Amino acid sequence: MLRNQKIAVIGAGNMGLALLKGMIDSGAVPPNAITVRNKRAEKAQALAEKFGVLTAANNVEAVAGADIVLLAVKPQIFSHVLSELRGKLGDTLVISVAAGVSTERIERELSGNPRVVRCMPNTPALIKQGATAISPGAFTKAGDLELAQAILGSVGRVVAVDEEHLDAVTGLSGSGPAYVFLIIEAFADAGVKVGLSREIALELAVQTIQGAARLLQETKEHPGKLKDQVTSPGGTAIAGLHTLEQGGLRTTIMNAVEAATKRAKELGQG
Repeated sequence: MLRNQKIAVIGAGNMGLALLKGMIDSGAVPPNAITVRNKRAEKAQALAEKFGVLTAANNVEAVAGADIVLLAVKPQIFSHVLSELRGKLGDTLVISVAAGVSTERIERELSGNPRVVRCMPNTPALIKQGATAISPGAFTKAGDLELAQAILGSVGRVVAVDEEHLDAVTGLSGSGPAYVFLIIEAFADAGVKVGLSREIALELAVQTIQGAARLLQETKEHPGKLKDQVTSPGGTAIAGLHTLEQGGLRTTIMNAVEAATKRAKELGQG
């Protein structure tokens, strides 16, 4: 689907780099069909040398002749980039991974009737374990979502949602890896507190989180049911769970997702 597409990647931070690598490693797009533009020219040049992609001197040059433009820049500079590209894209498909920036805002700032798909991936895309939600704008054509899914699917799982839910996706899976890293760190600290070495505690914490997630994914059981399978009457797990409930773990995580969702909305208004 992507083999005959010329793609411009604007922004080569973690997410832009993850998507670039995913497209190339999967064989979905030949490197010489991808042009990378980054504010640090030396980084773009390093990517050209490593992957065989093309580079451009500026954003307008990067999108010239592109079939798909992948916008992977921070929300804080998004309007500046859109102003540079205003009137320069023609019928190009625009895929945005900027948190909180609506398709309506992108369409308005680009002018005309641009084909826009908004996406919310997360950093595990760096190892092709990403979770991404996508939503179409007002002027997308048949096949545009499939093109976006082909790109984002090269770095993990993709789901389509109504755009009104994308800020919630940002709060949950977009920001979620940070919450999980904090939990893993807390697990490891706890292991050290009860006598394990730091190395062993961290290894066990990581594998426990990974194994539990895979078990849930593969059995497709409700997490509450799997939790109950671990908790025997009067046992260790139920004692630990009681402590977590006393500490308000559920409420704290729910509040974190809600706060991140609110922040995503604020960034989008920028």
